[in-house]
Amino acid sequence: MKRLFIILSFLIYGVTFSQVNNDILTLEEYLGYVKKYHPVVKQAQLITSESEIKLLKSRGAFDPKLAIDYSRKKFKNTTYYDKLNASFKIPTWYGVQFKANYENNDGIYLNPEYKTPEDGLYSLGVSVSLAKGLLTNNRMVTLKQAKLYVHQAEATQKIAVNEILYTAITSYFNWLKNYQATSIYSDYMLNAEERFQNVKRSYTEGDKPAIDTLEASINYKSRMLDLEKAKIGYIKSKLELSNYLWLENNLPLELEQNMIPDSLTITKIDLVLNSSILNIDDELINNNPKLQALKFKKESLILDKRLKTNNLLPKVDLEYNFLSSDYEDTETFNTSNYKTGLNMSFPLFLRKERGDLKLAKLKLQDIEFDISANRVSIKNKIQSTMQEIESYTKQYNILLDLVLDYKQLVNKEERKFTLGEGSLFLVNYREVKLIESQLKKIESEYKLFNSKSNLLRILNEL
Repeated sequence: MKRLFIILSFLIYGVTFSQVNNDILTLEEYLGYVKKYHPVVKQAQLITSESEIKLLKSRGAFDPKLAIDYSRKKFKNTTYYDKLNASFKIPTWYGVQFKANYENNDGIYLNPEYKTPEDGLYSLGVSVSLAKGLLTNNRMVTLKQAKLYVHQAEATQKIAVNEILYTAITSYFNWLKNYQATSIYSDYMLNAEERFQNVKRSYTEGDKPAIDTLEASINYKSRMLDLEKAKIGYIKSKLELSNYLWLENNLPLELEQNMIPDSLTITKIDLVLNSSILNIDDELINNNPKLQALKFKKESLILDKRLKTNNLLPKVDLEYNFLSSDYEDTETFNTSNYKTGLNMSFPLFLRKERGDLKLAKLKLQDIEFDISANRVSIKNKIQSTMQEIESYTKQYNILLDLVLDYKQLVNKEERKFTLGEGSLFLVNYREVKLIESQLKKIESEYKLFNSKSNLLRILNEL
């Protein structure tokens, strides 16, 4: 009974030893650091900043424009010409542009058509594209596409953040799996060491044969070897996890030696990831950022197709300006003094324009296929992952029962061996099976965690 008490004491100690003087880093705390400080998460925020800058740039096409053109030539005390032309233009949404102009030209050799009154010549006018460029034009399409690009960039940012969070979460799960495996090997190494010492003592007392000491020694060394192998995996997983831990000012954070993962993650995983409240339906799938980004890209291509269609029209630009030498008297701006112009052009075969339109239509077809394929792919991935979660949950529950059964079997075999009725070989064999079942339980838990996070990754809900 005394020996049995010692063995049970070591079993209890083996379960709890890793919690002594250790700090626990929970999944929730870990994700808080990743979301707040990780450089890639911050980098993803630059995507929307870039799109907003491009939107600002495209709005510049509608900025009013002030232009001054001045030139003067004087040679041997003779003023050949002195020309000043100042203009102010206001572009509008459609193919209409308002313009105010001031000219003051003088000189002996000035071209007669440039001659102006002594105080200069003022003009107020408008230029209109009557066909190509009236209802849609480059600056209009560019601005609309820039607005769409902002929404597309927001979706792209969500995808980028979602991916980095997924890799960070899987690193935590891997760290947890290796920690649990290392704890198991550590526990059973202590058991093997205690059993070895007890068998040696029994041998010296004449209760056990010498072969038992050899078998206990081999078992103890095997447990030591397994523990060393597990430690390597644990150290690597811990360093991998450190890649995702940062502080302010882009300072990398290194885990302290006594920091361990939360072994109760299985009871909190749905709460931390908010996976238990998900209602998976068509709306959730359609709101997937990947599909949203493709839809915004499609709208941009539709605008491009409209522009290419508009380019099939002839170019007809009409300009009309009221002229006056006295800008203070508005009545002088009338139809008796004016300057007008008409500019027309039309390619005879329209090969370039027709080619651009066909390419735009092909791009639209391509994006339609892309959207359809991605929607089906997302649905299938969701169904597949949900079936994985269901299967891994069943496997985990079965392994829980299996571990309990093996523990009872090992305890009974140890009791029989302590009472001199069993064999050490059978105790070791039962214990190996117990270790295998515990490792399988850890592996199934790891796969279950990964499947749940992968489902949220597909849905882009991390």
